[in-house]
Amino acid sequence: MIATRESIAARLAAQAGVQRLPTPQAELFQRRGFADPTLCTELIALIDSGRRPSTIADDNGDAYFRTSETCDLAAGLPAVERIEALITQLSGLDPAFGEPLQGQRYAEGQEFKPHTDYFTPGGRDFAEFCALSGNRTWTFMIYLNEVAAGGATRFKMLDKTFQPETGKLLCWNNRLPDGAVNPATLHHGMKVRKGVKYVITKWYREQPWRG
Repeated sequence: MIATRESIAARLAAQAGVQRLPTPQAELFQRRGFADPTLCTELIALIDSGRRPSTIADDNGDAYFRTSETCDLAAGLPAVERIEALITQLSGLDPAFGEPLQGQRYAEGQEFKPHTDYFTPGGRDFAEFCALSGNRTWTFMIYLNEVAAGGATRFKMLDKTFQPETGKLLCWNNRLPDGAVNPATLHHGMKVRKGVKYVITKWYREQPWRG
């Protein structure tokens, strides 16, 4: 498997259909049509059947900071196995370093305010979440459907907003070249204005995942 930061980015950039955001501030890529509509529909059904209120690390007291619902997707399910295999094939990342796949559902009015995916060094929950497997490295997020209005993902510091498209993948490195966390990966799951948004997210760690 691919191991170094440079080779992961190079591998992604070399894949057919993958586009890199032209900025030196972060390694951020998109790939339209990454997951086919049938697979997306199967994953949506799984999310609907197992969703629960989403939570956050380092709770800031804002009850409306993250208002979506989350679903932990079991590794042995056929749809989960297929999407996991697609991500591994594209990225070359060792599956042993990956967290279990998660799904998220955003109903009308729900959002995830600007946040980063890494755990903030020195934060209240940093030791708890990073003790066994280290911090998060790469994020892979796939939109499972189109949304009637709203629901975009905005990277304010990169001046880039991505609209939901069925099967579109976004992925980014949460770290800087020296291995430190990258604050430019701050992103906002913007409020859904009409319809429902479904996404799945796969995070990777610095060390093999140990729960």
